[in-house]
Amino acid sequence: MSNTQSFIFNGEEVEFEEGQSVAAALINNHKRDLRSTRFGKEPRSIFCGIGVCFDCIVIINGVGNQRSCLIQAHEGMKIEGGQ
Repeated sequence: MSNTQSFIFNGEEVEFEEGQSVAAALINNHKRDLRSTRFGKEPRSIFCGIGVCFDCIVIINGVGNQRSCLIQAHEGMKIEGGQ
């Protein structure tokens, strides 16, 4: 039996299973555009998935520059796409 929980991403509830990273939960819920580039506002998603690049940067509970692939999802997090 899975332990399903949820957090908020850009104002929408996202369900995840205990132990998932924020990035994995977002991708699993078809949320592929995690941030936009500074110039041109092009959408970015996960690239490496292991914390080497910075394509999955998001804002978690008001703290910017968080690599979503490295952070475990927790109930009640408030996450915004990075800029």
